[in-house]
Amino acid sequence: MSNQVRQVEKVADIIKVLKGGINFYEDALDKVQGHGVKTTFGRMLRIKREAVEKLQPFAIAEQGEVENSTSFSVDARKMYTKILSAVSPDSDHTFVDQLEEVEDKTLEVIKDALEEDQPTACNQALLNILADAQVVHDQMKSLQETTA
Repeated sequence: MSNQVRQVEKVADIIKVLKGGINFYEDALDKVQGHGVKTTFGRMLRIKREAVEKLQPFAIAEQGEVENSTSFSVDARKMYTKILSAVSPDSDHTFVDQLEEVEDKTLEVIKDALEEDQPTACNQALLNILADAQVVHDQMKSLQETTA
C-alpha cells in the first residue's frame, strides 16, 4: 500500500469567495443606515477575516502561494447591488438581500471542499469555518426578514 499524502483541495476557492464577501461587506458598511445592520455587518467582516487567516496556510499548501484574488460571482453581485441600491429607496434591505446570497455561496464552496479527501488539519479547519459560516448565514437570513 502506498503512503500517499493527501493534498489540500479547493481551499483557494473558499478564500476567493470570502475575500469577495469581505470587500462587499466593507462597501455595504459605508452605505447602510441601520445601526443593527451596521453592527451585524461588522461582525460578519470579523468572522470572514478570521476564516481567511485560518485558511491561508492551506491555500499555500494547495497552490504554493497566498490567495489574494476574489470570486467573480461575488464581485458581480456587489456591482449589481450598487446599481440596485442607487435606485432603491431601501438600500439596507437591498444589501442584506444580496449579502444573504453571498452567504449561500460561501456555504456551498465550503461544503464542496469538505467533499474532498482533505488532510486532517485542513478538514478540521473547514468544519470549524463551516459552523461559523452557518451562523453568519442564519443571522443574515434573520436580518433579511427584519429589513423587508
